[in-house]
Amino acid sequence: MRVALWRALHVQADAPPHVIEDEIGLELVAPGNDWRLRGDMAGDGMSGFRAGVVARARFIEDLVTEQCADGVTQYVILGAGLDTFVQRRPEFAGRLRVFEIEQPATQEWKRRRLAELGRDVPEWQRFVPVDFETGEVWWDRLVENGFDPAVPAVFSCAGVTMYLSKDAVADTLAQAARAASGSTLAMTFILPTAFDEPEDPAEHEAAGRPKPGPRVHFRSYFTPDEILGLAGEAGFREARYVSTEEITERYFAGRTDDFRPAAGEPFMLATT
Repeated sequence: MRVALWRALHVQADAPPHVIEDEIGLELVAPGNDWRLRGDMAGDGMSGFRAGVVARARFIEDLVTEQCADGVTQYVILGAGLDTFVQRRPEFAGRLRVFEIEQPATQEWKRRRLAELGRDVPEWQRFVPVDFETGEVWWDRLVENGFDPAVPAVFSCAGVTMYLSKDAVADTLAQAARAASGSTLAMTFILPTAFDEPEDPAEHEAAGRPKPGPRVHFRSYFTPDEILGLAGEAGFREARYVSTEEITERYFAGRTDDFRPAAGEPFMLATT
Protein backbone atom coordinates (compact mmCIF):
# COMPACT_ATOMS: atom_id res chain seq x y z
CA MET A 1 0.00 0.00 0.00
CA ARG A 2 2.85 2.38 0.83
CA VAL A 3 4.38 1.85 -2.62
CA ALA A 4 1.02 2.54 -4.30
CA LEU A 5 0.62 5.74 -2.30
CA TRP A 6 4.17 6.86 -3.10
CA ARG A 7 3.41 6.52 -6.82
CA ALA A 8 0.30 8.69 -6.38
CA LEU A 9 2.12 11.22 -4.21
CA HIS A 10 4.73 11.60 -6.94
CA VAL A 11 2.01 12.85 -9.30
CA GLN A 12 0.41 15.11 -6.70
CA ALA A 13 3.43 16.58 -4.92
CA ASP A 14 6.52 16.39 -7.13
CA ALA A 15 7.23 18.82 -9.92
CA PRO A 16 6.85 17.61 -13.51
CA PRO A 17 8.05 15.94 -15.59
CA HIS A 18 6.75 12.94 -13.71
CA VAL A 19 8.72 9.74 -14.01
CA ILE A 20 5.50 7.73 -14.02
CA GLU A 21 1.85 8.70 -13.56
CA ASP A 22 -0.13 6.31 -11.41
CA GLU A 23 -3.00 7.31 -9.13
CA ILE A 24 -4.99 4.10 -9.55
CA GLY A 25 -3.18 2.58 -6.58
CA LEU A 26 -4.50 5.46 -4.48
CA GLU A 27 -8.03 4.50 -5.54
CA LEU A 28 -7.40 0.91 -4.50
CA VAL A 29 -6.02 1.82 -1.08
CA ALA A 30 -8.58 4.56 -0.31
CA PRO A 31 -6.51 5.76 2.68
CA GLY A 32 -8.65 8.71 3.78
CA ASN A 33 -8.24 12.45 3.26
CA ASP A 34 -5.22 12.90 5.52
CA TRP A 35 -3.03 10.22 3.88
CA ARG A 36 -0.45 12.73 2.68
CA LEU A 37 0.28 13.70 6.29
CA ARG A 38 1.39 10.18 7.25
CA GLY A 39 4.99 9.93 8.44
CA ASP A 40 5.92 7.55 5.63
CA MET A 41 4.58 10.06 3.09
CA ALA A 42 5.60 13.47 4.43
CA GLY A 43 8.43 12.42 6.75
CA ASP A 44 11.98 13.74 6.47
CA GLY A 45 13.99 11.91 3.82
CA MET A 46 11.02 10.12 2.25
CA SER A 47 11.39 11.75 -1.18
CA GLY A 48 14.47 9.67 -1.98
CA PHE A 49 12.61 6.43 -1.36
CA ARG A 50 9.60 7.69 -3.32
CA ALA A 51 11.88 8.57 -6.23
CA GLY A 52 13.36 5.08 -6.12
CA VAL A 53 9.92 3.50 -6.27
CA VAL A 54 8.75 5.50 -9.29
CA ALA A 55 12.10 5.00 -11.04
CA ARG A 56 12.00 1.22 -10.71
CA ALA A 57 8.41 1.17 -11.96
CA ARG A 58 9.36 3.27 -15.00
CA PHE A 59 12.45 1.17 -15.74
CA ILE A 60 10.36 -1.99 -15.78
CA GLU A 61 7.63 -0.51 -17.95
CA ASP A 62 10.21 0.77 -20.43
CA LEU A 63 11.66 -2.75 -20.53
CA VAL A 64 8.23 -4.29 -21.12
CA THR A 65 7.56 -1.78 -23.90
CA GLU A 66 10.88 -2.64 -25.59
CA GLN A 67 10.32 -6.37 -25.24
CA CYS A 68 6.77 -6.12 -26.58
CA ALA A 69 8.05 -4.18 -29.59
CA ASP A 70 10.45 -7.08 -30.20
CA GLY A 71 7.58 -9.55 -30.23
CA VAL A 72 7.47 -10.77 -26.61
CA THR A 73 3.85 -11.52 -25.68
CA GLN A 74 4.07 -12.62 -22.02
CA TYR A 75 4.78 -10.48 -18.96
CA VAL A 76 5.10 -12.03 -15.49
CA ILE A 77 5.09 -9.82 -12.38
CA LEU A 78 6.64 -11.64 -9.42
CA GLY A 79 5.29 -10.10 -6.22
CA ALA A 80 2.80 -7.88 -8.04
CA GLY A 81 1.28 -6.26 -4.96
CA LEU A 82 -0.89 -3.34 -6.09
CA ASP A 83 0.70 -3.07 -9.53
CA THR A 84 -1.61 -1.21 -11.94
CA PHE A 85 0.13 -1.76 -15.29
CA VAL A 86 -2.90 -3.49 -16.83
CA GLN A 87 -5.31 -0.76 -15.73
CA ARG A 88 -3.06 2.10 -16.89
CA ARG A 89 -1.76 0.65 -20.15
CA PRO A 90 -4.76 -0.65 -22.12
CA GLU A 91 -2.83 -0.16 -25.38
CA PHE A 92 -1.09 -3.46 -24.63
CA ALA A 93 -4.36 -5.39 -24.77
CA GLY A 94 -4.18 -7.96 -27.54
CA ARG A 95 -0.37 -7.82 -27.59
CA LEU A 96 0.46 -9.04 -24.08
CA ARG A 97 -0.77 -11.53 -21.53
CA VAL A 98 0.09 -10.35 -18.02
CA PHE A 99 0.48 -12.80 -15.14
CA GLU A 100 0.48 -11.39 -11.61
CA ILE A 101 2.02 -13.63 -8.95
CA GLU A 102 1.33 -12.61 -5.36
CA GLN A 103 0.34 -14.01 -1.97
CA PRO A 104 -3.24 -15.32 -2.04
CA ALA A 105 -4.72 -12.95 0.59
CA THR A 106 -3.14 -9.85 -0.97
CA GLN A 107 -4.30 -10.86 -4.41
CA GLU A 108 -7.85 -11.57 -3.30
CA TRP A 109 -8.03 -8.16 -1.62
CA LYS A 110 -6.83 -6.46 -4.80
CA ARG A 111 -9.37 -8.29 -6.95
CA ARG A 112 -12.14 -7.31 -4.57
CA ARG A 113 -11.12 -3.64 -4.62
CA LEU A 114 -10.94 -3.61 -8.44
CA ALA A 115 -14.48 -4.98 -8.53
CA GLU A 116 -15.71 -2.43 -5.99
CA LEU A 117 -14.26 0.35 -8.14
CA GLY A 118 -15.97 -1.03 -11.23
CA ARG A 119 -12.66 -1.87 -12.89
CA ASP A 120 -13.13 -5.08 -14.81
CA VAL A 121 -10.30 -7.60 -14.97
CA PRO A 122 -9.52 -7.97 -18.69
CA GLU A 123 -8.92 -11.33 -20.32
CA TRP A 124 -5.24 -10.53 -20.76
CA GLN A 125 -4.67 -10.23 -16.99
CA ARG A 126 -4.16 -13.49 -15.08
CA PHE A 127 -3.93 -13.74 -11.28
CA VAL A 128 -1.66 -16.49 -9.95
CA PRO A 129 -1.78 -16.86 -6.13
CA VAL A 130 1.53 -18.13 -4.69
CA ASP A 131 3.51 -17.78 -1.45
CA PHE A 132 7.22 -17.75 -2.35
CA GLU A 133 8.37 -18.89 1.10
CA THR A 134 6.35 -22.12 1.28
CA GLY A 135 8.38 -23.88 -1.38
CA GLU A 136 5.43 -23.91 -3.76
CA VAL A 137 6.56 -24.18 -7.36
CA TRP A 138 5.14 -20.98 -8.80
CA TRP A 139 6.30 -21.99 -12.27
CA ASP A 140 3.73 -24.81 -12.25
CA ARG A 141 0.96 -22.43 -11.13
CA LEU A 142 2.00 -20.05 -13.91
CA VAL A 143 1.70 -22.73 -16.60
CA GLU A 144 -1.64 -23.86 -15.19
CA ASN A 145 -2.92 -20.31 -15.69
CA GLY A 146 -2.06 -20.18 -19.39
CA PHE A 147 1.63 -19.25 -19.48
CA ASP A 148 3.41 -20.82 -22.47
CA PRO A 149 6.89 -22.03 -21.35
CA ALA A 150 8.00 -22.42 -24.97
CA VAL A 151 7.55 -18.72 -25.73
CA PRO A 152 9.86 -15.92 -24.45
CA ALA A 153 8.60 -13.70 -21.67
CA VAL A 154 9.66 -10.70 -19.63
CA PHE A 155 9.69 -11.08 -15.84
CA SER A 156 9.81 -8.35 -13.21
CA CYS A 157 10.53 -8.71 -9.50
CA ALA A 158 10.68 -5.29 -7.85
CA GLY A 159 10.74 -4.57 -4.14
CA VAL A 160 10.49 -8.26 -3.27
CA THR A 161 13.89 -9.86 -2.63
CA MET A 162 14.53 -7.96 0.62
CA TYR A 163 11.51 -9.68 2.20
CA LEU A 164 12.60 -13.18 1.18
CA SER A 165 15.27 -15.48 2.53
CA LYS A 166 18.34 -15.89 0.32
CA ASP A 167 17.27 -19.47 -0.38
CA ALA A 168 13.88 -18.24 -1.60
CA VAL A 169 15.57 -15.67 -3.85
CA ALA A 170 17.82 -18.37 -5.32
CA ASP A 171 14.77 -20.60 -5.88
CA THR A 172 12.90 -17.74 -7.57
CA LEU A 173 15.83 -17.20 -9.92
CA ALA A 174 16.08 -20.91 -10.70
CA GLN A 175 12.42 -21.08 -11.64
CA ALA A 176 12.56 -17.91 -13.78
CA ALA A 177 15.62 -19.30 -15.59
CA ARG A 178 13.41 -22.09 -16.93
CA ALA A 179 11.83 -19.56 -19.29
CA ALA A 180 12.32 -19.93 -23.03
CA SER A 181 15.49 -18.63 -24.64
CA GLY A 182 15.27 -14.88 -25.16
CA SER A 183 13.40 -14.20 -21.92
CA THR A 184 14.42 -11.35 -19.61
CA LEU A 185 14.20 -10.86 -15.84
CA ALA A 186 14.48 -7.46 -14.13
CA MET A 187 14.98 -7.88 -10.37
CA THR A 188 15.73 -5.26 -7.73
CA PHE A 189 17.75 -6.01 -4.63
CA ILE A 190 19.05 -4.17 -1.58
CA LEU A 191 22.75 -3.44 -1.21
CA PRO A 192 24.36 -4.21 2.18
CA THR A 193 25.43 -0.53 2.34
CA ALA A 194 21.99 0.86 1.46
CA PHE A 195 21.36 2.51 4.81
CA ASP A 196 24.90 3.40 5.84
CA GLU A 197 25.67 6.98 6.73
CA PRO A 198 27.97 8.68 4.16
CA GLU A 199 31.59 9.29 5.18
CA ASP A 200 31.15 13.02 4.54
CA PRO A 201 27.50 14.04 5.23
CA ALA A 202 28.11 17.67 4.16
CA GLU A 203 29.55 16.62 0.79
CA HIS A 204 26.72 14.09 0.40
CA GLU A 205 24.12 16.81 1.01
CA ALA A 206 25.91 19.35 -1.19
CA ALA A 207 25.75 16.90 -4.07
CA GLY A 208 21.96 16.86 -3.71
CA ARG A 209 21.83 13.22 -2.70
CA PRO A 210 18.98 12.05 -0.45
CA LYS A 211 19.63 11.27 3.18
CA PRO A 212 20.09 7.59 3.97
CA GLY A 213 17.18 6.13 5.88
CA PRO A 214 17.25 4.35 9.22
CA ARG A 215 18.72 0.84 9.20
CA VAL A 216 15.95 -1.49 8.10
CA HIS A 217 16.00 -5.13 9.11
CA PHE A 218 15.22 -6.74 5.78
CA ARG A 219 15.80 -10.46 5.37
CA SER A 220 18.21 -10.35 2.41
CA TYR A 221 20.90 -8.02 1.15
CA PHE A 222 23.19 -8.69 -1.83
CA THR A 223 26.30 -7.21 -3.35
CA PRO A 224 26.19 -6.93 -7.16
CA ASP A 225 28.63 -9.84 -7.48
CA GLU A 226 26.47 -12.00 -5.21
CA ILE A 227 23.23 -11.45 -7.11
CA LEU A 228 24.95 -11.86 -10.49
CA GLY A 229 26.51 -15.07 -9.21
CA LEU A 230 23.13 -16.41 -8.15
CA ALA A 231 21.72 -15.61 -11.60
CA GLY A 232 24.55 -17.55 -13.24
CA GLU A 233 24.07 -20.51 -10.90
CA ALA A 234 20.34 -20.46 -11.65
CA GLY A 235 21.04 -20.93 -15.35
CA PHE A 236 20.69 -17.48 -16.89
CA ARG A 237 22.86 -17.00 -19.95
CA GLU A 238 23.80 -13.39 -19.16
CA ALA A 239 23.27 -10.99 -16.27
CA ARG A 240 24.30 -7.41 -15.68
CA TYR A 241 24.13 -4.89 -12.86
CA VAL A 242 22.12 -1.69 -13.34
CA SER A 243 23.16 0.79 -10.65
CA THR A 244 21.06 3.44 -8.95
CA GLU A 245 23.37 6.00 -10.58
CA GLU A 246 22.51 4.65 -14.03
CA ILE A 247 18.79 4.80 -13.23
CA THR A 248 19.19 8.34 -11.89
CA GLU A 249 20.99 9.51 -15.02
CA ARG A 250 18.28 7.96 -17.18
CA TYR A 251 15.23 9.48 -15.50
CA PHE A 252 16.35 12.42 -13.33
CA ALA A 253 19.24 14.07 -15.21
CA GLY A 254 17.31 17.18 -16.26
CA ARG A 255 15.69 17.95 -12.93
CA THR A 256 16.54 21.18 -11.16
CA ASP A 257 15.25 20.04 -7.75
CA ASP A 258 16.73 17.43 -5.39
CA PHE A 259 14.20 14.74 -6.27
CA ARG A 260 16.25 11.63 -7.05
CA PRO A 261 16.43 8.02 -5.84
CA ALA A 262 18.05 7.03 -2.58
CA ALA A 263 20.95 4.71 -3.29
CA GLY A 264 20.61 1.08 -2.39
CA GLU A 265 18.00 -0.68 -4.58
CA PRO A 266 19.56 -1.28 -8.00
CA PHE A 267 18.57 -3.81 -10.64
CA MET A 268 19.91 -7.09 -11.86
CA LEU A 269 18.95 -7.66 -15.51
CA ALA A 270 19.25 -11.29 -16.65
CA THR A 271 18.49 -13.10 -19.91
CA THR A 272 18.02 -16.76 -20.79
